[in-house]
Amino acid sequence: MKTYHIMTILVSNRKANANEVQNVLTSHGCIIHIRLGLHEIANVCSEDGLIILQLGGSVEEITALKKTLNGLKGVKAELVSLESE
Repeated sequence: MKTYHIMTILVSNRKANANEVQNVLTSHGCIIHIRLGLHEIANVCSEDGLIILQLGGSVEEITALKKTLNGLKGVKAELVSLESE
């Protein structure tokens, strides 16, 4: 069986918090397989952003990333782990 780990990260007030989030993601970059960033656009960029990650690495490394992200002001990270049959 293989386990797939997907993390969603909601970043509020992107202009103020994006640099800290980027630093955390860079420091955990070796476990990030795919990164997708989404935000609303209209006449101006949205203040909220959503990042979706597909992660590898150990459960301990993934848990450390989630804990660090959730420790940042204006950031909420959630993890979904799915096992193949």
